[in-house]
Amino acid sequence: MKKIFRKIHLWLSVPFGLIITLVCFSGAMLVFENEVNEWFRRDLYYVETVKESPLPMDKLLEKVATTLPDSVSVTGVSISSDPGRAYQVSLSKPRRASLYVDQYTGEVKGKSERSGFFMFMFRMHRWLLDSMNPGNEGIFWGKMIVGVSTLLLVFVLISGIVIWWPRTRKALKNSLKITATKGWRRFWYDLHVAGGMYALIFLLAMALTGLTWSFPWYRTAFYKVFGVEVQQRAAQGHEQKSDAQKRDTKLVAHREKKREGNEVRKGERSRRPENNHSDMYSVTSPFVYWQEIYDKLRRQNPEYKQISISSGTASVSFNRFGNQRASDRYSFNTDNGEFTETSLYQHQDKSGKIRGWIYSVHVGNWGGMFTRILTFIAALLGAALPLTGYYLWIKRLIKVLK
Repeated sequence: MKKIFRKIHLWLSVPFGLIITLVCFSGAMLVFENEVNEWFRRDLYYVETVKESPLPMDKLLEKVATTLPDSVSVTGVSISSDPGRAYQVSLSKPRRASLYVDQYTGEVKGKSERSGFFMFMFRMHRWLLDSMNPGNEGIFWGKMIVGVSTLLLVFVLISGIVIWWPRTRKALKNSLKITATKGWRRFWYDLHVAGGMYALIFLLAMALTGLTWSFPWYRTAFYKVFGVEVQQRAAQGHEQKSDAQKRDTKLVAHREKKREGNEVRKGERSRRPENNHSDMYSVTSPFVYWQEIYDKLRRQNPEYKQISISSGTASVSFNRFGNQRASDRYSFNTDNGEFTETSLYQHQDKSGKIRGWIYSVHVGNWGGMFTRILTFIAALLGAALPLTGYYLWIKRLIKVLK
């Protein structure tokens, strides 16, 4: 039986080993992307001086809006519990665009952009640097190759355990040791066997969750295991997207109305006495109740991690283990600022929870910094396993040829 699994292990590893190395290494580089970015660009993510209180949110966001092109509007804001972190202001376009703003001065600190290094690693991890054809036509070969390689990695890991799993506890203890004093071949052998055992659970978790982004059929089966239909999830996502588009349209309309109002008021001021300011705020700001909503949610959730607000909706996330995308969601009336609906995380639908868990397990942040460090090490070991395997295989071929 072990001979069969040994052949499976070899035949799958040799042609796909280098791809697995690239995918695992690039994944390891992405684990601490946020920390690295904040280390090198602290001026972007943090304010220079923490003052007693930030500017009122409507005035702050209106100030940001005046710096934007007419075709772009402010769609939301995310506020950290850390008073030293800058506000992240979301924009209507391009997709997922945002700015970091000093909430005490209103200064726009810069755009939220992925650095060239991490964008390279992300494209390597997901698509082997490939790009989708215009119009999404044809086969996305990079994505397909990564998906197939990840699927085969699961079989490589399982076959490796069957081959090298010891029969006794003493043998297991010896198998988990890495010796560096008995020559290079022994070192690479120990690293291959022991490293695979140490990283097994994390590599399997990363592979099994990562496959949900590669194959629709796998994603459907994965969700069905948890009793969720992907079609329902997709429909809900479409509805949410439509609602977001409506909110964006509303914000653009508000801004256009405000701009027109400013032009009218400018003309009126030239004909009126300077002390007449009765019409200065006749046009209602789309952000008029956002400060009130934030203050309410902050008082209700003193241990919050981040509060995000957009037109008619808000969410609150916390520093907790588990699904790192978990949040309590709220809806409010944009005309009076009153809450109309509350959806606590524990009462939300399964599909959203599963999506959050898949991401959290895949990137390793479900258990805080400890599991992220373990995920980083496991990904590096995953990148090393094919290389050590190639070394042992080539050494064996040389010995046979002699």
